[in-house]
Parts: sequence; structure tokens; C-alpha cells
Amino acid sequence: MNEINTQAFELPASRYARFFQEMLEPAGIRLNGSNAWDIRVHDARLLSRVVRHGTLGLGEAYMEGWWDCPQLDQMICRAMLAGLEDRVRHNFRYKVFSLLFGLVNRQAFSRAFEVGRRHYDLGNDLFEAMLDTSMNYSCGYWRNSETLEDAQKAKMDLICRKLELEKGMRVLDVGCGFGGLAHWMASQYDVSVAAVTVSEQQASLARERCANLPVTVDLVDYRQVTGTFDRIVSVGMFEHVGPKNYRTFFSKIASLLKPEGLFLLHTIGAGDHTCTADQWTEKYIFPNGVIPSMHAIVKASEDVLVIEDWHNFGADYDPTLMAWHENLKQAWPQLRQRYDERFRRMFEYYLLISAGSFRARANHVWQVMFSKHGIAGGYSAAR
Repeated sequence: MNEINTQAFELPASRYARFFQEMLEPAGIRLNGSNAWDIRVHDARLLSRVVRHGTLGLGEAYMEGWWDCPQLDQMICRAMLAGLEDRVRHNFRYKVFSLLFGLVNRQAFSRAFEVGRRHYDLGNDLFEAMLDTSMNYSCGYWRNSETLEDAQKAKMDLICRKLELEKGMRVLDVGCGFGGLAHWMASQYDVSVAAVTVSEQQASLARERCANLPVTVDLVDYRQVTGTFDRIVSVGMFEHVGPKNYRTFFSKIASLLKPEGLFLLHTIGAGDHTCTADQWTEKYIFPNGVIPSMHAIVKASEDVLVIEDWHNFGADYDPTLMAWHENLKQAWPQLRQRYDERFRRMFEYYLLISAGSFRARANHVWQVMFSKHGIAGGYSAAR
């Protein structure tokens, strides 16, 4: 296994050090300070690397052990609340990245299965160790929950109540993950489920977990689905659709939905008007991933579907991610036989910076309810 050097480093006085300390001051973060949210520098090259490469350089330097932070989630939350992300990220390389990302359809059908191969197929042992027993890889609902297990059950039941599931209905689960929601809908609400995913490992485990239920699991892209359904649900998949395909996505959903049907979209949402992609996250965690904006969802779905309800519980992703991090930490002595230290730091960084971003309310979690033509008399959403 590759060992990473994290010995303390005495930072020499330099223009980079002065620049960063002045930039970090509004957030109350110090270089080599004593607070839990302070940055501990182990390699002086860190500062020039961040100047050149922005958040990509910051994340890669963490993976390589160039810096640490006892409470990385707190540091990221403070930085985002102070507006430091834009100052770090908006360099020349990021502008070029954003320009190219916006010009090319990175989520075209030819690339549809890439995120499955590179992220969701990392290893079911990893996700089984990190997630709850239902294997939900999306935000839990913590309103009346104290444990991850309960929060995920509450989220699944909330979805089912919003969909107003009835016995015998046919449901499409777009981006079914490891099959947790499909299993819940079929077993608890007596419906049949057609589930689709772009991950071979997810499809295999979902089929195994739903073997004795009226659930089919297919390895296909959403653009390949045919048939008609009483209800459609998509949880944590829209982040992989991409702005150039949003209209195609909603049009496809509308074509699959029966006239009186309902569609629930569960997605992470951007905190501003832009559809955002971070260089480090796109390179190492979710290739071709984009967090949608509210404006983009509304624009792409108008005249195709009717928005009946919009529910934001993004603050609940913070405890979800922290629970996943704790599970991963506890399981690491067994997982380290297969995954090296650089991978551990990569996944730790991903979970903790994500938790910090939701804590700062820089990102959201939206559940948006759609109907095909509008519900006569109106729609009353469960909470």
C-alpha cells in the first residue's frame, strides 16, 4: 500500500502564504493553526498548486497528503459561507474547463455508461460497508429519524406516499441504484417495478436483492426505456443527465407516463442559477456529472410536464454524508486489503467536502413532483 507522508511542515514566509492567509481570514481559517477547521500544511508546494489549479489542485493535494484538516467538513462549510470557493475555483483553467464542459454534450448516449464503470462499479463491498442495509446511495430524510437506517426508510416511504402508490400499479425506477427503493415499493406497497441503471454492479446486486419480488432490473440508459407506467421515480440520477439533455429527459418521462400518472424527481440542486460542475469531483468521483439549477429544471420541463410540488430538504444530506463517512472509517481496516491509502483519502475528501457544502446550504436536495396534465382539484404532497 502507498503510504502518504503527513508530518507537520513549518510554512515559510512567502507571497503565497500571505495571500492565502488573507483570503482565509474572513472564514476564520488559518494555515497551520490550532483550531479543528484549520489547514495543516505538509508540503509547501500546496499553495502554488491551488493558485494554478484551483479546487482540482486542492483536492489532488489532499489525496497526495500535502495537507490535512482535523474537521474538513467544518473547514469547507466555513469557506463556503465566506464565499471563498469562487475565489479558489475561478482561475483561468476553470474558465476553460467550464467553457468546454458547456460546449460538449458530456452526457450523450455514447458516454451514458461511463459513470457506472468509473464510480458505481468501484466495488459492492465498498458501498455495502458505507451505506445502510437498504443500500440507499442518496440523501436520507431525518425529520423524525435518529439513525441512518431510519432516515433512509423514512425517505423511501416519503417517496411512496408522494407517489400515492396503490396495489397493482406499474412503477418505473430510473437510476435504481442497488435496488433499495424498488425493493421497498414492491414489498411494502404491492406494486410491480421496472428498474434501470447504467451500472453493472448495481444491476447485479439489485437483481439479487429483489429476486423474490415483482421487480425487473435492466442495464439500460433512460433513453432506451419503452412502455407506459402509472408512476415514475428517479432518485439521485438526474445529476448525470446534463443540461443539454434535460429536455430530452423530461420528454422521455412524459412519453412513458400514463395520462393520470405522477413522476417524482429527487436530485441534488445548485445553490445559484447556474448548473455547476466541479473539476475535482468530475475527474475523480462523478465523471460528466452536473448539479442542475432550479431554473434549468423549470425551463426544460415546462410545456412537457406540470410541476405539482417542490420540496427542499438539502440540510438532511449533511448527517447522511457524515454517517457514510463514519461507516467508511469503521470499515477501513477490512477495506484496506483492496483499496489503497490514496483511494481512502479521495473518498474521505469527497464525503466531507460534500457534507460541508450542504451544511453551508450551498447545495440542496429537491424532490419535485410532476403530473402529465395537472391533477384535477390539485395535489397535496406528503411531508
